[in-house]
Amino acid sequence: MRGLLVIGHGSRRDEANAAVRELVGLLAGDPGWDAVEPAYLELVEPGIGAGYAALVGRGCTEIVVHPFFLFAGNHTVHDIPAALTAAGTTFPDTRWTLTAPLGLHPGVLAAVRSRIGQGSGGPGRRASNPTTTSAKG
Repeated sequence: MRGLLVIGHGSRRDEANAAVRELVGLLAGDPGWDAVEPAYLELVEPGIGAGYAALVGRGCTEIVVHPFFLFAGNHTVHDIPAALTAAGTTFPDTRWTLTAPLGLHPGVLAAVRSRIGQGSGGPGRRASNPTTTSAKG
């Protein structure tokens, strides 16, 4: 069976953590995944090992891991692979692969252009909530 583990950084702001959970819910309906689980690098549970274990508990032996991060950095290059290696040691009958972070994927570029277009209402305007797309003046 094939599972997807979506890893967020983890935040003290629940809205940031909720975005990871929402993404997991949206991806869970995609064909090709027998199970999809969230995990967080720090501050929030489930951690990476627990998310991996949840997929194994659901019968997954092949786990694709997506770091829901914008760019490659220490977390995506070192910390996440180390946590996955530890989880793989605990479950030796599994294998995992790690995708690249979002980076400058054309979809990300399109989203950036869209946000810039939405925010170009004039000088001195700032969104009151950075998760919203409308500005209050």
